[in-house]
Amino acid sequence: MIRIAVAEDNSFLAKAITEKIALFDELKLKFIAQNGTELIKMLGDDLNVDVILMDIQMPQMDGIEATEIVRSKYPQIKIVMLTVFDDDENIYNAIKAGANGYLLKDTDPETLFNGLKEVLNGGASMNPSIALKALNLLRNPIQNQSESDTEEIILTKREKEVLEQIAKGLNHHQIAENLVISSSTVRKHIENVYKKMQVHNKVEAIQKGLKNNLI
Repeated sequence: MIRIAVAEDNSFLAKAITEKIALFDELKLKFIAQNGTELIKMLGDDLNVDVILMDIQMPQMDGIEATEIVRSKYPQIKIVMLTVFDDDENIYNAIKAGANGYLLKDTDPETLFNGLKEVLNGGASMNPSIALKALNLLRNPIQNQSESDTEEIILTKREKEVLEQIAKGLNHHQIAENLVISSSTVRKHIENVYKKMQVHNKVEAIQKGLKNNLI
């Protein structure tokens, strides 16, 4: 029995994934989380999961950040990205975060089933188009990450304060209360911080902030 958790915020797509899983007696759906934050909480309550089918774009915490956290806290759990996004940047970030596979949401049930078994057997499951892009990325890796690590990053005093609050693990509401500003202002500062640092999530922001002595 392969025990599966799903992280997907779209109820229609979550239902479609559930229906594919239900076609196979060897697959058992444990739970569905609507975002990365909820997924981490659910795993804390029930670690009897073999594979996570992970969406990329989700509110509160996206799939890339959730993958990094799961790989760090629960390395025994395999992660397969199941997404509509097949662009180089998402593939690169997913692989870097530690994903064991990368499949598109329109993958047929049989391919999904075989992909899950392949991952549990130590392989890396990918659609042919994704595998080709992954090979191209190995030949011509994305350079912006390493280049931006060494460039000067200039943040305002308030942006540094917000970054420090993020590094403490606080959410938008808590940061707003601590800095006595609105949640919408916090979001705007975070957008500016991500843009200036050329990062896509909290983990990347914290890592680059520490490396550049901004935290």
